[in-house]
Amino acid sequence: MVRRSVLFTPGDRPEMCRKAPTTGADVIVFDLEDAVAPQRKTEAREAVRDVLTDPEFDPDCEVCVRVNATDPTRAADLEALFEDGPIASLESLMLPKVGSPDDVRALVDDLGADVSLPVLALLESADGVLAAPEIAAVPATDALVFGAEDLAADIGATRTAAGTEVLYARERVVLAAAANDCPAIDTIVSDFEDEAALREDVDFAIQLGYDGKLAIHPAQVGPINEAFTPSAEEREWADRVLAAKREADAEGRGVFAVDGEMIDAPLIARAERIRNRAEAADER
Repeated sequence: MVRRSVLFTPGDRPEMCRKAPTTGADVIVFDLEDAVAPQRKTEAREAVRDVLTDPEFDPDCEVCVRVNATDPTRAADLEALFEDGPIASLESLMLPKVGSPDDVRALVDDLGADVSLPVLALLESADGVLAAPEIAAVPATDALVFGAEDLAADIGATRTAAGTEVLYARERVVLAAAANDCPAIDTIVSDFEDEAALREDVDFAIQLGYDGKLAIHPAQVGPINEAFTPSAEEREWADRVLAAKREADAEGRGVFAVDGEMIDAPLIARAERIRNRAEAADER
């Protein structure tokens, strides 16, 4: 499953929810949390359920719902969504403000035996970032998602363009995810009109090892998908490395070179990662 771009859509805007699959995002998230005012939560739940259960709603992307973090609001979310049982079009849930592995387990318990969905755990507090390895290890956790804006508020940091105030947390989340073979999704860029800043931030997220990025506007989807899709040059390099590895293995050689460069285990792993990303992107 590829999750290069993860696009939020307000749950109380059903017309936007219905259009979200046309944006090209790999994952669309119908938001019942921050994007919805408290007095509109009930309306949003009903709207999201109506869209998800509409027979004509047949998206070709992953559909996720971000529920609220705590009861009684989350209980109301789940009751409204699953009052008639599982929903075929709903493929995952995003849980915000995850502070410990128990938060993910509690959501799974709340869903009960009839509903089984992977959880995208949103880490946006000091507790959540510090517990990232344990959260990633929970079987229901299908991705770690880094939320820089709420984290900065939680620790009293001032957000800057450089992002050094959240760099350690950003790195810790992706390391915890990698150690548990769990995808990692990077934080938003809040200025959706600044494409240059978005592209720079996405490139840095890729350098850190992230697998995808949150988007808050459809205009951000294209640049994010493009950045996380290996270029033709990268694919060709990976193909040469993996072909040379197969030849070396067949001949019993442990060392080989490609393009004048000695290839070792880290470069082989990089080539395999490029190949896997390319194949996943092609499937979309």
